[in-house]
Amino acid sequence: MNLPRWPRDLGLGVRFALAGGRESWVRTVLTAVGVGLGVALLLLSTALPNALAERNAHEQARMDYTFDSEPPPAADDTLLVADVDTAFGDRDVRGRLVEPEGPRAPLPPGVDAYPAEGDMVVSPALKELLASDDAKLLRERLPYRIVGTIGESGLIGSRELAYYAGASGLAAHIDGSTVSRLERFGERSPTEEESDPVLVLMNIVVIVVLLMPVAVFVAAAVRFGGERRDRRLAALRLVGADSRMARRIAAGEAMAGSLLGLAVGTGFFLIARQLAGSVEVMGISVWPSYLDPSPVLAALVAVAVPTAAVLVTLFALRGVVIEPLGVVRAARPARRRLWWRLLLPPAGLAMLSPMVGQGRAEGDFNQYLVVGGVLLLLVGVTALLPWLVERFVARLGAGGVAWQLAVRRLQLSSGSAARMVNGIAVAVAGAIALQMLFAGVDGQYTEDTPQDLGRAQMQVSLPDGTPLAPTAERFAGTEGVRKVTALWEGYFGDSSWRSGNGPDLATELTVGDCAALREVAELPSCADGDLFVLDGSDYSPDGPKLNVPGTKLYLESSPAASRAEVVWTVPAGVTRAHAVEDPTGTRRGGFLMTPAALPEDFGTAVAGQLYLSVDASVPDAVEHVRNTAAAIDPLAEPVTWSATTTSARYDSLRTGLLVGAVCVLALIGASLLVSQLEQLRERRKLLSSLVAFGTRRRTLGLSVLWQTAVPVALGLLLASVVGLTLGAVLLRMTDTPVAVDWASVLAMTGCGAAVVLLVTLLSLPPLMRLMRPDGLRTE
Repeated sequence: MNLPRWPRDLGLGVRFALAGGRESWVRTVLTAVGVGLGVALLLLSTALPNALAERNAHEQARMDYTFDSEPPPAADDTLLVADVDTAFGDRDVRGRLVEPEGPRAPLPPGVDAYPAEGDMVVSPALKELLASDDAKLLRERLPYRIVGTIGESGLIGSRELAYYAGASGLAAHIDGSTVSRLERFGERSPTEEESDPVLVLMNIVVIVVLLMPVAVFVAAAVRFGGERRDRRLAALRLVGADSRMARRIAAGEAMAGSLLGLAVGTGFFLIARQLAGSVEVMGISVWPSYLDPSPVLAALVAVAVPTAAVLVTLFALRGVVIEPLGVVRAARPARRRLWWRLLLPPAGLAMLSPMVGQGRAEGDFNQYLVVGGVLLLLVGVTALLPWLVERFVARLGAGGVAWQLAVRRLQLSSGSAARMVNGIAVAVAGAIALQMLFAGVDGQYTEDTPQDLGRAQMQVSLPDGTPLAPTAERFAGTEGVRKVTALWEGYFGDSSWRSGNGPDLATELTVGDCAALREVAELPSCADGDLFVLDGSDYSPDGPKLNVPGTKLYLESSPAASRAEVVWTVPAGVTRAHAVEDPTGTRRGGFLMTPAALPEDFGTAVAGQLYLSVDASVPDAVEHVRNTAAAIDPLAEPVTWSATTTSARYDSLRTGLLVGAVCVLALIGASLLVSQLEQLRERRKLLSSLVAFGTRRRTLGLSVLWQTAVPVALGLLLASVVGLTLGAVLLRMTDTPVAVDWASVLAMTGCGAAVVLLVTLLSLPPLMRLMRPDGLRTE
């Protein structure tokens, strides 16, 4: 190999690509756009680790939970902060009430000065939302005056809804969780979460599956205009270039398109980076400054894309004979060999097979084997599909004119058709495998809640001292509320809770009217003023032991509480009752009291729990409940019940997959459209000739549709087989029973087909323009 000739020939190819006339630069521009779309997504992928790290760092920096059993003493450098998070529709709103106890109180990140009582500082997104016509109910819930905005350093995303509002009197509610006294913001004792091997495996597979279609599209984009390029290379042979020189010039042209694609992709990325500040996907948003690609990974992309363009071009030309008088590809091409294509999927399965049955018991999965195995299986799709399309279309027979035109075109250039579909086939195969994996392990990260949604759909926790009857009445009168079960709760101990060791025996206290108490116990009879002690409790069996007349019981209170400790003496004749499952699904124990039996000083020492039955047919019923809770006390915590609860890390990974899938689908659609336009441009003269001979435009439109539909159907069929195989292996690796959710498989293939159909429809207007007679012009 004469190495010094390589730079010269590659440079000549670059000159042909950039200065070879209208045809050359149009082809180069199409290649650059196709490559640029892939490069933009690759750069986005390299920026994601930094974005996630920045979001986590901002979250840790503003952490305001202490969970201290004894808060620090009040001083001029302490702050009282209360968690008053809420939600509006399906969007979370982070809320904090703040009360500085001195001029040196620590400021949260992004806040320059504390708002006075009745004022608040808000995130830009919340300010925008509150100014909209749709936020009337939220404005009622947040009756504060906006006096400023939270800076970027205090938010984890550009679209996050958050606020800090001034308050007073928070010291009486300190509990270390809802209300805390802080000396500084930030994580107190960062702990390393124990890694879950299955989640690590899923994370690796998600990354590979999302990036593989991007690589396929970039490889396909550098081959745009292949037929015209080869005819031009034949002309170069005629003026003295040998076959190797012609291939190096072709590689130089591809390299020029890929280098321009790097520039275009960088531009796309910078535009998308700037737009990221105004976009929220699946509840996730970032600031543009978060999306800084890793320098090492960005450099890898910059080197890998041109290198891949050269190698792909040389590989594509290995079976093409370029002679001075033409290209031996217009004749019947040699059949594609099958044997080496069949080796790839078994090789991938062989890499994954040692980890079958490993599950969580044997630690983390081998990342190199996982990446290699998944890659080989997905690459097997791209290798098998051209052979499958070639064999299938060779057997297609007669039909209508549109069908015959499509079949003949596919028989002459099955490789081009397969390349256009390869990316969608890889994406669908990966999506099916991931869907099987997520569906299979979902039960391990999703648990059924014990809450009885037939009896209540919302729960409102009220702070100590909230009055009983008036509060229940206000919720009963709230729009959309059908029933209110109001219970006030506390804990009794046989000794003071403020002593060093606490009580030896403890049990619950539940207060409510007779109707509410019947939700938690079988009562023989009930009237206001009655007392009961429960048996049959799930977790609080000490009630009967403490039901000894004359025994002094101490109501739970924290050492930091300002009020005096409340003591109750057990009277004689307390009725026994049997516990039943309450709306939360548990059998509670201890003592039951009706309001008339509650000592007067207990009213400020018990906390309310309201269980609400809500009419889902009433618009914004949940929002009305939240507004009532906020109006009664800003520290009230309304919670909407659900039948299941999901692991936060698993849910985060699933959300990341959905966000990535949206980006990849957008790339697939855009790249397919560019590829389709490039193929139509190459066939402009042929299409114009057919129209000139009387072929109807409708017929040509249908032929284009058939040319797309046949390889797409074959690609989706192959993708389903490979996806199901990969999904089954991944499930066996996680030691999970193999099951196929056919509805999800059909949904994945349907999404792939829908993207291709949409691209085909969008290409019809350009197709009609290309059928004009002026398409017969030539230079």
